[in-house]
Amino acid sequence: MIAPGVLTLGAFFLVPLGSVLVEASHEHALARFFGSADLLDALLRSVVLGVSAGLVALIVGVPVALHLSRMSPRARGVLQVLIALPLTFSGLIVAYGFILVLGRAGFVTLLLAELGADPATVSSLLYGPFGLVLAYVYYLSPRVILLVLPVLTNFDQRQLQAAESLGASRIRALADILLPQLAPTLFSAFCLVSAVAIGTYGTALALVGTQINILPLRLYGMVSDAGADFPLAAATSLVLLVVCTLVMCVSEFVAASTEVRHARH
Repeated sequence: MIAPGVLTLGAFFLVPLGSVLVEASHEHALARFFGSADLLDALLRSVVLGVSAGLVALIVGVPVALHLSRMSPRARGVLQVLIALPLTFSGLIVAYGFILVLGRAGFVTLLLAELGADPATVSSLLYGPFGLVLAYVYYLSPRVILLVLPVLTNFDQRQLQAAESLGASRIRALADILLPQLAPTLFSAFCLVSAVAIGTYGTALALVGTQINILPLRLYGMVSDAGADFPLAAATSLVLLVVCTLVMCVSEFVAASTEVRHARH
């Protein structure tokens, strides 16, 4: 019964990965990658961008999930469908949507121009790191909400009520009771959306082109029609794969450690 899954995994992951590994072993590609200050800077910028987008997605998504957990199941189900819609869009569609809203001739930009704002200044915010984080958060926040919501829905609200009846403030009750129980899920959600933001390129390509030095865009340039250094491209893809995998491994390690602690208690 597992044969179709094994064949699919082998044909579309293991075989291509093996080919990339072989290609990356040529011409000292990995050594050239780590010897390139420009590529290392791109790697650092990608990680910073992914972590920033992950943190903002948490800040946006957790309050929404907390509000949804207090709603009736029917209303919550309807809103969950609406919240999940951005997950169906490709990165290019998201980017073009933001351009139509906040671009040089975007709807919001023109409204702000009527109030005296400079359209060039407003649109410049979109075509840079700030715009990338904003666009990433648009389709990363639903992932956070859908991951955190089941934990909040199943949380026993009587714990908070008991703490407040004993004199704790609402914020203190949330910090001392809810947050420790929610922390592993929050960390897992943060790792997931950060890994997605580190590795994505469609949104960045549409918004900033090659103006920002991040690793997915450098890799895109290496494998496009203008690229010819395929060993270096393979090494770059391996580094990007390892970084995203490490982020997810940290998430799994924390989740497993939490389960072990709960089992002992």
